[in-house]
Amino acid sequence: MQKKTTINVEKTNTHIVNWLKNYATNAKVNGFVVGISGGVDSAVTSTLCAQTGLTVLCIEMPIHQASSHVSRAREHIEQLKNRFPNVKSAETDLTSTFELFKTQVPFDASEAKVNLALANTRARLRMTTLYYYAGINGLLVAGTGNKVEDFGVGFYTKYGDGGVDLSPIADLMKSDVFALGAYLKIPNSILIAAPTDGLFGDDRSDEAQLGASYDELEWAMLADESGQELAEFEGREKEVFSIYKKLNNANKHKMEAIPVCSVPDSMKW
Repeated sequence: MQKKTTINVEKTNTHIVNWLKNYATNAKVNGFVVGISGGVDSAVTSTLCAQTGLTVLCIEMPIHQASSHVSRAREHIEQLKNRFPNVKSAETDLTSTFELFKTQVPFDASEAKVNLALANTRARLRMTTLYYYAGINGLLVAGTGNKVEDFGVGFYTKYGDGGVDLSPIADLMKSDVFALGAYLKIPNSILIAAPTDGLFGDDRSDEAQLGASYDELEWAMLADESGQELAEFEGREKEVFSIYKKLNNANKHKMEAIPVCSVPDSMKW
């Protein structure tokens, strides 16, 4: 498989921090709120936000969360608060809210469909919570999606973790995020953990759900952007490229603008 893209981590860090600070200043807000999951994306995003010197509010929002996710999230938050005086934290346990929601909706669908709908509901409850904190504190919701997730395979929840005010790392591949995380000295426990969305209350990895690793999907995204076709590949490369194209096509609705039905002028008077 082809070589991945690389970044100059020091210059990239400075560039994103300046971009965040300028955006917040122009928007006349106090800083940022970030949902902390215990994963590398939220750890890097919150650390970038912290470097602006503006208020950064890190929010834990457990819903039947795996203990490993909780411990990594708390380790990161404590480290960040020790490093940056502008960082604050709060926890809103959404487990009871989620359980109450489940008592009010029907379950007359396949188990797979119900489980996926409930996983996406977790993400949407968290989005609502982040915007509540943003509203009462004059903050922007900083997104934690990276490039291959947001614009490659669409591996996020529409109006869940995809519902944000700005996306500081969405032009970085997952490998870039890991490189930046190492440069920023986020906890090693996060750097070595298998990426997971944490939406099912267990430790299932992103790779298990997607059918390919992020390194493989980055390769496929670059191959697709260069105009290569499925017929050009064999073996594992063909399998990965096929997975990428299937996910990319299925999730286009997340990546493109909401369709608007235009009414012809001839119908207006």
